[in-house]
Amino acid sequence: MSQLFPHLFEPIALGPLTVRNRIVSSGHDTVLDDHGHIGDDLVAYHEARAQGGAGLIVLQVSGVHETARYTSHVLMATDESSVPGYQAVAEAVHRHGATIFAQLFHPGREVMDGERGMAPRAKAPSDEPQERFKVVPEALTTAEVKDIIAGYGRAAKRITDSGIDGVEIVASHGYLPIQFFNPGVNTRTDEYGGSPQNRRRFLAEVVAAVRESVGPDAVVGLRISGEEKTEDGLVATEILDLIDHLDGLDHDGRDCLDYYSVTAGDSSTLQGAVHIVPSMQVEAAYATNLSEQVKKITDKTVMVAGRINQPHEAEAAIAEGRTDMAIMTRAMICDPEIANKSQADRVDEIRACIGCNQACIGHFQQGVPISCIQYPESGRELTFLPRPRVRARDKVLVIGGGPAGLKAAAVAGEQGDEVVLCEKEPHLGGAVLLAQELPYRSEFGGAATNLTAEAARAGVDIRTSTPVTQALIDDIVPDHVIVATGAQQRLPALEIADDSLVIGARDYLREDPNLPTGRVLVTDWKGDWIGLGIALRLAEAGRHVTLATAANFAGAAIQQYTRTLLVSQALRTGRIEFLNDARLVGVDADTGYLQSTLCEIVHEVADVAATIVSAAPRSVPVDLDFGTASVTVIGDALAPRTVEEAVYEGLTAATEIAARQRTVPA
Repeated sequence: MSQLFPHLFEPIALGPLTVRNRIVSSGHDTVLDDHGHIGDDLVAYHEARAQGGAGLIVLQVSGVHETARYTSHVLMATDESSVPGYQAVAEAVHRHGATIFAQLFHPGREVMDGERGMAPRAKAPSDEPQERFKVVPEALTTAEVKDIIAGYGRAAKRITDSGIDGVEIVASHGYLPIQFFNPGVNTRTDEYGGSPQNRRRFLAEVVAAVRESVGPDAVVGLRISGEEKTEDGLVATEILDLIDHLDGLDHDGRDCLDYYSVTAGDSSTLQGAVHIVPSMQVEAAYATNLSEQVKKITDKTVMVAGRINQPHEAEAAIAEGRTDMAIMTRAMICDPEIANKSQADRVDEIRACIGCNQACIGHFQQGVPISCIQYPESGRELTFLPRPRVRARDKVLVIGGGPAGLKAAAVAGEQGDEVVLCEKEPHLGGAVLLAQELPYRSEFGGAATNLTAEAARAGVDIRTSTPVTQALIDDIVPDHVIVATGAQQRLPALEIADDSLVIGARDYLREDPNLPTGRVLVTDWKGDWIGLGIALRLAEAGRHVTLATAANFAGAAIQQYTRTLLVSQALRTGRIEFLNDARLVGVDADTGYLQSTLCEIVHEVADVAATIVSAAPRSVPVDLDFGTASVTVIGDALAPRTVEEAVYEGLTAATEIAARQRTVPA
């Protein structure tokens, strides 16, 4: 038992089952399905978290009705073809002592994909339009409503008969069950609309149908947003009244529900959707105030999601009575072993999630399998794990101590090679150290901290303030060289008057110069964190800013939920003017000139005291003789991109080195 986290590792009863600890991986779409079924990739993904010590694993949503297909890759539990997948993942998770549930789902009007790129078609209580996905749903007939309710029961029985321990009804984030309860979405006049009693009838009948179908021995839970946190959304008092009603439902003397999984937010608006996967701008464990309110009205188990990324956050929430179980989903995407490490009090070894949302929910929203920028093995378990061990140690020289080089060095060291990493600067981390200087981005520095610690634990000989010279290469005589020298700042071709101040974004972040009084023009070539972050930093310091981006809009390259919070904060300052689809072409004493990317128009921004330019960087070349060593160039040294590509290429470069050697299983 952990000395640091005694509450977190205390077993807990859920209905007739006992879960070994309080750590939960909640339902989250992985895009690891196999044509709508559970395949080998998804089994391996969840098995890694079970092996890593998670107490409870909840599978991603399973559609309960043919009208529940909200994406092209949703799992479906509507026929017997789904059974082998549920059996396989149940066996894999149980093999490591964890408990596994599956989510029962219908999106209602929250549909993202249409068939082959066509506009989505959705079924909902009424034809009230959905703002975020621009969907106008078809109103369900009464007969269709009853068929969907029956579908919940049929899917629940099919899943639990397959060996899954329980099911979780998804009524969170504005999905179908809560659409029926929301008077702004449900304008029906039949038995499922109108009065509060009628509006909660759908969910009550779903709960009853599920319990009747699975019997007394399976666990049944409810996932619900404690508050929708959007304009005209449901507030906490309304949700608590609904839970209070559901809490009293029973079937043959057995409670219908065994637990509540509390989250926040609503999918129908950008404002509410940020709470589906809150990014690093949001306070850790912020939703525990909602779970605490639920605990006051029920004696059933309560779990909560909302940026619980560290074991001490989970321990505190449980010890203080704000929740019974802690949902740590992204923490386990980033580090599947976080539970085992926490239980053994090896907290310094935890690879902490930084809440960037880039490769987890960001990948899902692109329709590709999820992963993690710090741990690209996530979602690729069958490709990269278990880590091989080399039979004979080769010498590996890694040039550059940014994310790419650190990951390559760590993996090569873990595989058993003799690794030397040289960084010319006195510190490790590369461009990550600049990223953490931006507002609401400070946690990004954790990526460098985590990767540095992994390399050190792997026995890497880390040499800072050490440029790689020909003499050093001749001394080491490496068998393999990995070039990860990163990228450097460059400015585009501009017409610049002699008396105008123009500074590159990297120089600005490194030097933090005193800029002259007046408006600052920030130009942004990509629509990523840099331009928007610098503009926000200046505005919060009291400066007036024009943010001109060559992208369609500020933050276009940032994951949607993260961008929403950043731009909303920028709007609140009242000091930033936005100019989209415009590239900088010239600057004189007090004016910036920007060419429209769409047509021949030239925009003039007047009264400019200084211009900060975020432009495409340039790879740093290496011109050395590596002799007979194999040479691999990775990350920004290959082509400037993001941390995600850098870390992934560090992993693949080291893995390929092992493949060239005779290896043995880990």
